[in-house]
Amino acid sequence: MNPSRFFAGLYISFWIPTAVLTTALAIKLPSIVKLWRDPLLRAVGGLLVLACGVFVFAAPATIVWTNRVTGVPNIAAPLVYSLITAFCGACLLLITAWRDGISDRSGVTRRATRWVVTVYASVIVALWVLFALADVPVERIRDLDTYYANTPFMREEIVLYLLAHTVAALVTVKLIWNWIRAGGLDVWLRGGLKFLGVGYVMNLLYDSSKFCAVVAGWTGHDLDWLSTGLAPPVACLSAILIAVGFILPHTGQYLHRRVRTRLGHWRLRPLYRLMGTVTGGGRVPFRLRASPELRLTRRETFIRDALLHLSRFIDEDLRRKAYDAALGLGFGAGRAGALAHAVTIQNAIETRKRTRRDDAAAPLNTLDTENLLAEIDAVSRALRHPADLRAVREAAATSAQSVPGPTLSQPSR
Repeated sequence: MNPSRFFAGLYISFWIPTAVLTTALAIKLPSIVKLWRDPLLRAVGGLLVLACGVFVFAAPATIVWTNRVTGVPNIAAPLVYSLITAFCGACLLLITAWRDGISDRSGVTRRATRWVVTVYASVIVALWVLFALADVPVERIRDLDTYYANTPFMREEIVLYLLAHTVAALVTVKLIWNWIRAGGLDVWLRGGLKFLGVGYVMNLLYDSSKFCAVVAGWTGHDLDWLSTGLAPPVACLSAILIAVGFILPHTGQYLHRRVRTRLGHWRLRPLYRLMGTVTGGGRVPFRLRASPELRLTRRETFIRDALLHLSRFIDEDLRRKAYDAALGLGFGAGRAGALAHAVTIQNAIETRKRTRRDDAAAPLNTLDTENLLAEIDAVSRALRHPADLRAVREAAATSAQSVPGPTLSQPSR
């Protein structure tokens, strides 16, 4: 099978990774603008912008347009090479920010940053100088690297940008995999780092395929399919994986917080509705613009205030009996405690309605209130199982009514 035909079937449009990278940039942009002084976020923003630029200007249609507009054959080559080199520099700056953090202002950090900027800026200047010295009159859209592999100055330019890209990818891969092995990472950050690591490994595969094709041209062999067939789809997949690596921690953590908050809000609904009977049918005022976190906080506050108002009617003896009864029915300690609190709350509400006594005259059960307030989520979930509550309540009532003593048997007449 002809390798060129095989890899032609693996073609991936350059606009697909561009769209994915743009999405990653859009997700990160609010944080970048808000925390502009953070070198880590600036490096991420610069890296994503440059990655988008690489695929926009490396697309065949854009290459043709650039050459036509400027009137210089193949001038798109040093432009794309410069964007790739700047992307490499952004990778290394990102490494520096990750390694040292925002609070590190040591001389070593500043020297490393200046070194990266100086070296990669010099490489970009050298790329344009070499292109100006090279003789490349024939426009090549897809196979410029191999077509001009033996052309003086252009040969050096191709090797220079590939070396700069390879060094940056190697250093980045080493840092990322060292970080993955470190402890204290949540599942979203670890997953994002794995995507980044695989993406940069694929960058190394891109460099290897390009180098092999170029070296083969030097020795008189034809491995152009590595450069024109394998390298482009590898670069596209690499960009997509890198974009996902940046998106996953931010989006995953955000969605996880939102789901957890909304789930907590939903779990408190039974206890919230029950406490509405204590406050005369009152409810938390609805605010359209309130965040889910604020709505959850308001619901928790409403429940806690109502429980404090109800605490004077809490029967601690009933709670202990209900707890023992729940244990006797086979419930675990945590579940039994929640059911006992729920039974006690229901009883307190009934007692309050029955007696209508003055709240100020009743003693406050501080200890029980503290325990109860700490378990409102578990108590609310227990209220979703009325059958269990009835069983515990009946068992507790039976326990309270039973009085142990000797049994007298009378003789039958």
